[in-house]
Amino acid sequence: MSLLLSWAILSLAVWFTAVILPGFHVKSAGSAIVVAALFGVLNFFLGWIFFMLLGLATLGLGFLLAFITRWIVNAILLALVDGLTDHLTIDGFRWALGGALLMSVLGSVGEALVRMALGG
Repeated sequence: MSLLLSWAILSLAVWFTAVILPGFHVKSAGSAIVVAALFGVLNFFLGWIFFMLLGLATLGLGFLLAFITRWIVNAILLALVDGLTDHLTIDGFRWALGGALLMSVLGSVGEALVRMALGG
């Protein structure tokens, strides 16, 4: 149940990001669900690898500034999702960075609201 709820929140974050950012385009609400699923799978399988590579490439600075490294990794993963599917179009890496930041903020707020609503 938790996985489905997280997926729903991420789907909403993808959709709202597309509504807010002019360089971040999702075809439809159904496309937001597909993009969220693909992003989640890529993040699960590749996110930690990219995080480690960036951390090592920056001689450990990436580990100290983990929030920035995670932000960049999420932008890279969004660019990969853009390349893998026609459900998402991002007008450049700058928009991928903005999308990653906005999706993180919206996802965190959504998760917090759900926790408060469920009493946890």
